[in-house]
Amino acid sequence: MKLVSNNPGLAVKLGLALGGAVLGPASFAQDAPTGSTDTAQGQPDAQKAQQLQTITVTGSRIRSVDLETQQPVFVLSQEDIRKTGLTTVGDIVQRMTVVGTPAFTSASVLASNSEQGGSYIDMRNLGAQRVLVLVNGKRWSTSVSGYTDVSDIPAALIQRVEVLKDGASSVYGSDAIAGVVNFILNEDFTGAQFDATYGQNEKGDGETTNYALTLGAKGDKGSVVFNYTYNKQSPVWARSRALTASNYGPNHEGRLFLGPWGELYDPASGLDIVLNHDATTGASPSNDPANYHAWTGAPEDSFNASSQMLERTPTTLNSVFTHGTYNLSDNIAFKASGMYSERRAFSQIAGYPFSSGAFSDPVYLSGDSYFNPYPGTDFEVYRRTIELPRQTRNSTHTLHLDAGLEGWFDVGEREWNWDVGLSYNRNEGTLAGSGNLNRQAMALALGPSFLNADGVVQCGTPDAPLPLGTSLNQGQCTPFDIAGGPSASTPEALQFINALTNTRFGSSERAFTANITGGLFDLPAGEFAFAGGVESRQEKGYLYPDLASQSGNTTDLAANSTSGRYRVNEVYVEFNAPLLKDVPGAQSLSVDVASRYSHYSNFGSTTNNKYGFSWKPFEDLLVRGNYAEGFRAPTLDDTFGGGSQSFDTFLDPCDSAYGSAATNPAVAARCAADGVPAGFRQQQQNKTPITGPGGAQSLTAFNAGAGNAGLQPETAVTKTLGLVYSPGYVSGLDMSLDWYHIRVDNLISPISADYVLQQCYEQGSPTYCAQFGRDPATLQVVNLNRGNANLGYLETAGYDYSVHYRLPEFSFGQLVASLEGSYVTDYESQSSPDAVVDKEVGQWPYYRNRANLSLDWSRGDFGLTWILRYYSGVRDLCWDATAGIECNQPGYTSPSWGQIGANRHGATAFNDVQFRWTAPWKGQFRVGINNVFDKQPSINYQANSLGYNSASSVDPNLDLDRYLYVGYTQKF
Repeated sequence: MKLVSNNPGLAVKLGLALGGAVLGPASFAQDAPTGSTDTAQGQPDAQKAQQLQTITVTGSRIRSVDLETQQPVFVLSQEDIRKTGLTTVGDIVQRMTVVGTPAFTSASVLASNSEQGGSYIDMRNLGAQRVLVLVNGKRWSTSVSGYTDVSDIPAALIQRVEVLKDGASSVYGSDAIAGVVNFILNEDFTGAQFDATYGQNEKGDGETTNYALTLGAKGDKGSVVFNYTYNKQSPVWARSRALTASNYGPNHEGRLFLGPWGELYDPASGLDIVLNHDATTGASPSNDPANYHAWTGAPEDSFNASSQMLERTPTTLNSVFTHGTYNLSDNIAFKASGMYSERRAFSQIAGYPFSSGAFSDPVYLSGDSYFNPYPGTDFEVYRRTIELPRQTRNSTHTLHLDAGLEGWFDVGEREWNWDVGLSYNRNEGTLAGSGNLNRQAMALALGPSFLNADGVVQCGTPDAPLPLGTSLNQGQCTPFDIAGGPSASTPEALQFINALTNTRFGSSERAFTANITGGLFDLPAGEFAFAGGVESRQEKGYLYPDLASQSGNTTDLAANSTSGRYRVNEVYVEFNAPLLKDVPGAQSLSVDVASRYSHYSNFGSTTNNKYGFSWKPFEDLLVRGNYAEGFRAPTLDDTFGGGSQSFDTFLDPCDSAYGSAATNPAVAARCAADGVPAGFRQQQQNKTPITGPGGAQSLTAFNAGAGNAGLQPETAVTKTLGLVYSPGYVSGLDMSLDWYHIRVDNLISPISADYVLQQCYEQGSPTYCAQFGRDPATLQVVNLNRGNANLGYLETAGYDYSVHYRLPEFSFGQLVASLEGSYVTDYESQSSPDAVVDKEVGQWPYYRNRANLSLDWSRGDFGLTWILRYYSGVRDLCWDATAGIECNQPGYTSPSWGQIGANRHGATAFNDVQFRWTAPWKGQFRVGINNVFDKQPSINYQANSLGYNSASSVDPNLDLDRYLYVGYTQKF
C-alpha cells in the first residue's frame, strides 16, 4: 500500500542508505517518491497516512519500510542530474564510476551500424548486453543484438535513477549480470514545467540544445502527466583540433599510404607511378605518361583519413511520453504509459581506400581506357575516393506501451500488494549508406573507353559503345578518371560508381507480467515476507540489408539477413526472513532468498537463485552480502544472425611447413582424406607460400558472426560483501564499502577461422569440417563460416566505495561533501579455451580506479557545486618500442597486445563547476563549465585500434576541451 510520508529525513535517509549520490551530493525530494516501481494505489485513511511508506527498491520485489538494503544500490536524483549540465541519459550515466566504455559510443562512427547514434550502459566493462535497463520497473526496448538504447528516455522526467551493482537474474531474468539500471520517471506531476539547456565546447563545436516541456494534472480519481523532449547534439569534426586531427595524435602525422591521386602499378614490369599534382591547380591530365612520378610513399602522395572523419556523432531526438492513473476504487488503480521517440544520427568516415588487389576478383584500369597513360597495359589501381566520404544516416523509431492494474488488499492484519500488466516495445529503423563503391560499376567505369565524336569520353569501344548515363540497371556507364584525382571526377562519374545502400532493422517485445507481495506470518524478529510472480515474453527481430549489400557487389562488407523470434515463460519467488532483532550482537539479522525458473523456446530451461543477508551488529553498522546466479539468453542475432563478410588471418593445419599436419600424423591423415596432398603449402596474398606460423590473410569472403541455433545461455555468479557505516557520533556522515566478484562462463564469443580449422582437423569434428570448403584447383581454404559459440569467460573483481558528509549548517550556508568510486582489482577474459587469458586491469580502457569527488554549497536561493572526476593511469601501446618512442615501460609484456612494451599515461582529472539561482517566480538559472582547467585527454592508441574511436586515439568518454552551458527551469 502506498502511504505518503512528508518526513524530509526519511527521503534523505533513503538516499544515504542506498549509497549516496553517484555524480554529486545527494539531493532528494522532501516528499516521499510517488513514482517508485510496483507501488499500489493508496486510500484516504488518516491513520494509515501517518505510517511510513512501503517501497520497492531495485533488486527486490518485496515491499518494505526498511530503507537499508542487502543489495548495493546507488541513487541519482533529478537535482544531481541538473548539476552535471548534461542533457542526455547516456552522457549522464556515463559519469558513474562503475560504468565502462561501451562498444558503441558517440565516436564509433564507422558506417553500417544499426546501433549508431544510440547511448548504451556498460557496467564494469562486462558489455552493455549484460546490463538490464528498466523504466519504472519494466524492461525497455532492445535491439536484435541485445543492446538497450537509453537515449530516448526523457531526462527531464526522471525522478531518480536506481543503479543495482549486483546480479539480479533471479528477480528480473535475463541480462541482469553486471547490474540493473532502473529509470524511475515522475508519474505524479502537477502543473507545468519548462526546461532548457544550451551548451557548446570552447572551440565552438559540439553544441547541445535541449528543450523539455512537462505537463501534469491530478484529481480525485486519478492523474495524468505528459512530456515532450527535443535534444540536438551538433558534430565535432576530428580535424577541428590538433589532438584529434590525426589517428595517431598531434605527435604523428598519421597519413595513410593511399592518397586521393591514383597510384598505378604493373606487377609484370614493376612500374609504380602516381600522378603529378598541385595543391592549387590540382592534378595533371592522367593519360600522359610524362605527368607521372615514381611512387615512394611520400606524404604528398598520401592522405590523412581523419581529416574527413567525425570525432563525435551528431544526433537529433524528439520524444513524447505520457502516463495516466485512474483510481477504479479505493484499492485498485489502472495505470498506462506510452512513449514514442524518433532519433536521427549521421556518421562519416573517409572515402573508400580503393585497391585492385583487395578483391578476389580484382578490378583493374583497362589498357584500353582513355585515361590510361600506357595503352595496352592493365594497371592495378590504388586510390582513396575522398570525393565520396562514406556516410550513414540512421533513422530509429521507438515505441513503448504498457497498461495494467495494481492494488492492495488485506489478509487479516497483513497487507498484500499486487499488479498485472501488459507491455509492448518496438524499435525499428533504417540505415541509408553512401560512399562505398559499386564493384560492377567500377569494372565498367575503369574498363575500355574512348573519346567520341562529340569530344566526350564514353565507355566501351567505337565499335561497341555503351550508352552514357548513371543507371547500371539500364546498361549505362560513365567513365571514371581514377588516376586524375578529385579535380578530374565528374558528378556523373561519382554518381555512377557510388553505392547507395539501405538496411532495415527492427525488434519488438510483447510481455505479460503478474506480481504479488505481502507478509505470510510473524517470526520473533518480524514479518516473514513473500513475493512471487509470472512473466511471459515474446521477442522477435530482423535486420534486412538490401540486395546490393547482400550480394557483395559493393566495397562494403557483405551481410546476410537476420530474422528470428523466441518466447520465454518465467516464474519467480522471493522470501525475506528476519531472524534476529534487538539481541546482543545483532540489532537485526535477516536473510533473503529468491529463485527464478525460465523456459525459452530456443534453448530450453534455466533456474537461477540468489541468497543474501543483512546484519546490523549495532545501530551504526550494516553488513550485507549476496550470492547470485545469473544468465544472459542468446540474443536474436546470436541465434538467428545471418553473418557478414570478413577477411581473416589463419593458419591452415594442412600446411606442410607450419601447420599441425607437419608434426601430427592424425591431422595429416585427416588432411589426406580431405584430398590435400603431402607437401601442401598455404598461400599468402601474393600467391606465394606462407613464411611463418602466423598464417596469411584469406582472399576469400568469410561469413563471420553467423547465428548458432545450438547456443546456450551465458551463466554468471556474482558475489558481494559490504559495509555501510553511519556513526552516530558524527551526524550527517555515511560511508560504504562493497566488495564484488563476477564471473561469466559459457561466454558467447565469435569464433575465429583458426578455431574452425583446428576443430575440424585436430579434433575431427564433422560439424566444423562442414563450415568451409577448398578450391578444387588450388586446395586453398574458401567459403569459411565462423559463427558464435559458448567458449570463453569474463571475470572481474574490485571494490565500490562512497563517503557522504552533510556538515552542520553554518551561517554562510550548507556544505555537503561526497566521494564515490570504484577500484578494480582484477579483470580478465578468455575468448576460447585455447586462447590467451587477457589480464587487462590498468590497460586502456580498463581503468583501475575511477572516482567522483564533489562539494556542494547552498544558502537560500543560491547554490554552487564543484565536481572532480578522476581516472587513474592506464597503459597503452608503444609507438615504437625498439626506438623507445612513447614507450616508458619497454619491458612490459601484455598477452592481449602480442608485443613487448607499454606507454603508461598518468592519472587524469576533470573539474566541473556550476552556479545556481532560484528566482522568486519559480524559475532556476544554471550556468556551468565542465572541464574548467581545459584538461586534455592522453593519446591512447588502443582507442583507435580496438574500434572505440574511429577518427582518433582518445578515449571517447573523456572531455576534449572546456564545455560551457546555461540552463533554465521554469515551473508554473
